[in-house]
Amino acid sequence: MAEVHASGPHGLTVQMDAAPINPADVKAMFCGIALADLQFSNEHGIPVVRGQLSRQALSAHASRIGKDVPLGNEGTGLVVATGDSDDVRGMLGQRVSMASSGTFADLRSVSVDDCIVMPSSASAESSASAWINPMTALAMTETMLREGHRALVLTAAGSSLGKMLNRLCLEDSIPLVNVVRSQEAVCMLRDIGARYVCDSSDDGFSGQLLDALIGSGATLAFDATGGGALAGKILLTMEQAAVRHAQIADRYGSTVHKQLYFFGGLDPTPVTFSRSFGMAWGMGGWLLQSVLANFEPSVVAAMKARVRESLNSVFASEYRKVIALEDMLLPDNIADYAQLGTGGKVLIKP
Repeated sequence: MAEVHASGPHGLTVQMDAAPINPADVKAMFCGIALADLQFSNEHGIPVVRGQLSRQALSAHASRIGKDVPLGNEGTGLVVATGDSDDVRGMLGQRVSMASSGTFADLRSVSVDDCIVMPSSASAESSASAWINPMTALAMTETMLREGHRALVLTAAGSSLGKMLNRLCLEDSIPLVNVVRSQEAVCMLRDIGARYVCDSSDDGFSGQLLDALIGSGATLAFDATGGGALAGKILLTMEQAAVRHAQIADRYGSTVHKQLYFFGGLDPTPVTFSRSFGMAWGMGGWLLQSVLANFEPSVVAAMKARVRESLNSVFASEYRKVIALEDMLLPDNIADYAQLGTGGKVLIKP
C-alpha cells in the first residue's frame, strides 16, 4: 500500500468510516428531480441513475455541467497521516469528526480547523454527525445572543436538527418556538419537553403561532423551508405579537426588529410575502461555514468542546438505516434517504 501524506502543515488525512446523508447531499445528487422520474440501469456491473432536468432547473444548475461534485459534507474517521505543524502532531490514530466536501469516500484530506477531535470512547456512529447539526444549533443560539434577541423560531423542527436544538435550548433556558408540519412531529417534540410547538398543517396554526410568539418573545427565526409563504407568515405574526406589547400605536408598525434567516431549501417554490409587518424587519441567508468564519476562534473552540462533552446527550444523533457506500444508488435506498422528514438520518459506511 502506498504511503499516505497529509495535505499541508495543518492538514490531516482521514480514513473515513461513517458519514450521514444530509438534505444538502440529496439536493446535490438529484437537483430536485422527483424520485418517480429517476431511471435506473446497470452498466458493466455499476448502478447508474439518470433523470431529466426541466429548463428552469437546467439553468439553475448550469455551472455544474461537466464538473465533479464531491458528495458528503461531514463524517468521521481515524487520522492516518498528519502535517508537521505543532497543532496536528500526535493526532495519528485519533478519531475526528469533520466538516468537508467529499466525505462519501475512503480517504479524505482536511484542515485541522474543520475537525473536532472525538473522545477516545466515541464510536463511529456517534461521531459521524457531530459537526453540522451540533455546530448549527450552537451557532444559532450564538447568533441570537449577538443580535440581541432572547428567543428563537425554527421551522421544520421535527428534524434531527430540531430535536437537537430543543435539547440545547432546554439546557440553556432559551425559549424555542417549533414550527412543524404534522401532528406526529408535535407529539415527538412534546415528548422531549418542547413547550412551544405549532403545526402549520392545522387550521388553528395562526393562533398557535401568535400565542407562542407572545409567550416566548421570539423575534429571530431560522427557516429551513426556503420557499412559500411561511417566512412572511412568521414575520407578520412576530409583528402582531410586538404590537400587543406596544403602549402607543405607530403608523410604521412596531419598532421591534424582527429577523428571519433562510438556512435550507426544503421548499423549492418562490418565497412569497406581503410587507405587512412594519418597517423593522430583515430577511437574509444564513450559512454555517460563513457564520463560523465570523466568530472568534475562542468561541468556535468552546463550541467544539461542548460538542465533545455532550456528544451522547444534547448532541446525540439517530439513524434509521445504515448502508454501504457502494449501495447508495440502489432504488430502495434512494427512496429511503431522499425522504427529508423525521425519523433520523441514513448513515453511509464506506
